[in-house]
Amino acid sequence: MKVVIDMIRGFCMAMADSVPGVSGGTIAFLMGFYDKFINSLNDLISGKKAEKIEALKFLAKLGVGWVVGFVSCVLILTKLFDTYIYEISSLFIGLTLFAIPVVFMEEKKSLKGKYWSSFFVILGAALVFCITYFNPTSGGESGITLGQPSFQLGISLFFVAMIAITAMVLPGISGSTLLLIFGFYLPIINSIKELLHLHFEYLPMIICFGLGVIVGIVLIIKLVKLCLEKFRAQTIFFIFGLMIGSLYAIVMGPTTLAEPKPMMNFSTFSIIPFLIGGVIVIGLQLFKNRKSRKEIIAQH
Repeated sequence: MKVVIDMIRGFCMAMADSVPGVSGGTIAFLMGFYDKFINSLNDLISGKKAEKIEALKFLAKLGVGWVVGFVSCVLILTKLFDTYIYEISSLFIGLTLFAIPVVFMEEKKSLKGKYWSSFFVILGAALVFCITYFNPTSGGESGITLGQPSFQLGISLFFVAMIAITAMVLPGISGSTLLLIFGFYLPIINSIKELLHLHFEYLPMIICFGLGVIVGIVLIIKLVKLCLEKFRAQTIFFIFGLMIGSLYAIVMGPTTLAEPKPMMNFSTFSIIPFLIGGVIVIGLQLFKNRKSRKEIIAQH
């Protein structure tokens, strides 16, 4: 049963990671295994042999669910994204907005008496706003074709992947949101889809992206662990800022498509997908609380 639960956790993380909005880290936070996720990544990188084995077991189960979830999303999203961009963006806004108070309640103890650190909210929001506002990319495809490898494109993918995986690990803005901002979201999604259909000309650039992901994890994981241990309140406030800033990125998302559409406004906002996003967040929180109660009862 525990194996299935860990696979479901990975599946849910992939659902978040594969679309702009909240990150897989946020889902891990809402489902109550974020600290274990971070510690496992850290142990896998620099832990003792026994710790590496335990971390590998946990991450392998998580990874199987993640791959299944990500592949499922890739096959579906490429068909829906252009047609239903405003409905999907409304869903992302719901996921993000409802997640903020949930994360706040979860971290209430660590934030108590440290509200002076709320300045970090402004820093986080400003960071995402600036990245979005000053993004030079005019469309999701940006003239980029990953099926035509080049050294310059490979280097760009490597560094973009490093930045994106940082966001995916943090409970805040989604790495996919950053890919959307930089204009690489649709090229990456489409290339993975083509690779799944055995079009191997896309493989070299996907490998460059994958290497960037690995290097990004190695570089960021210790920093994230240190910040959560030593500066948890400031880190949580910064994450709130990233989440708030991601709302602007989501609203501007339609302008980054291959055929740019107007930014989202009140007339293109869809309330039902928005509420579905909220229901998903609340459902994940209820799942976590129920699991926590069962663990407490089992201990007694």
